[in-house]
Amino acid sequence: MLENTGSTLLRNARRIVVKVGSSLVTNEGRGLDAEAIGQWCEQLAALARDGREVIMVSSGAIAEGMKRLGWTARPKAIHELQAAAAVGQMGLAQVYESKLRENGIGSAQVLLTHADLADRERYLNARSTLLTLLQLGVVPVINENDTVVNDEIKFGDNDTLGALVANLVEADALVILTDQKGLYTADPRKDPAAQFVHEAKAGDAALEAMAGGAGSSIGKGGMITKILAAKRAAGSGASTVIAWGREPQALIRLTQGEAIGTLLVAQTQKNQARKQWMADHLQLRGAITVDAGAASKVTGEGKSLLPIGMTAVQGDFSRGDVIAIQSIDGAEIARGLANYSSAEARLICRKASSEFEKLLGYTGEPEMIHRTNLVLSR
Repeated sequence: MLENTGSTLLRNARRIVVKVGSSLVTNEGRGLDAEAIGQWCEQLAALARDGREVIMVSSGAIAEGMKRLGWTARPKAIHELQAAAAVGQMGLAQVYESKLRENGIGSAQVLLTHADLADRERYLNARSTLLTLLQLGVVPVINENDTVVNDEIKFGDNDTLGALVANLVEADALVILTDQKGLYTADPRKDPAAQFVHEAKAGDAALEAMAGGAGSSIGKGGMITKILAAKRAAGSGASTVIAWGREPQALIRLTQGEAIGTLLVAQTQKNQARKQWMADHLQLRGAITVDAGAASKVTGEGKSLLPIGMTAVQGDFSRGDVIAIQSIDGAEIARGLANYSSAEARLICRKASSEFEKLLGYTGEPEMIHRTNLVLSR
């Protein structure tokens, strides 16, 4: 029964975020393991050719930078860590680019900070960039932007970053490759009765206790961050697999339905989670009034809202804010994420997308609110 759940989830996953830890990428800190990275890239390329969209979240920049700088001990000063990251990012990007290219797949380096995802406009910008790269058949390789982070804006670990990226692109699954086989009911090094957890519900409080708790010695930067990442990813409907990164062809076998590692199943469907968040949004920053034709397309045909169907703009809102869509009589018929600010919306109201560049000075999305970012109110 456990295998059936995992088989269905991973076999049907079309958009997958893969996170690989620093100890794997750098072969326990000895420098980038080009052979291992090559094996993961080969699998990523195979998944891409199979019609899946894949994103790699990779650690390893600081460790590689330390090696290139000749440092044997990890520095504590943040400016030295940032310097190591700047040096190491060069090597990290080079290896992924060359290994993916060997497999006929393009790559792109994307560096993110917590501030990028906390700000709604930057969040949408990052999302648009990643989705465009996926549409172009390019594999984004993401890391935290360690060259500019400080204690206030850093993610803290790439497990959290992997979960946030899964939320950002609405991934179907997050695969965390680590140096452990998966989750046990207790630390198997200390408890011979510890049992392997093949499958559980993401967000189950008992999992955090199994991982040692946030304040334990085995939990810091270890399994607990992966459990919490799975809980975070489940918020947008993505299930998580925690598996051993050295498992041969792990990504291929997972997507073929084989049970590998620990599967933490999201309890909310992907679309349901996103739409429920918008439906529950209490503070709307503005509203768009639409004509009868646009209202019919949005409510009856499930279409996006195009500016040409807009008749008026109310309020002061920014790109990424949740706004209402109103019919001519003022009734809310839907709500969603604005692709343009209120000032820009007023300029493109009743206009075709071919006129956007002349009016705004740039060409953005053709929709005011895309259907994937829209939920009906009635």
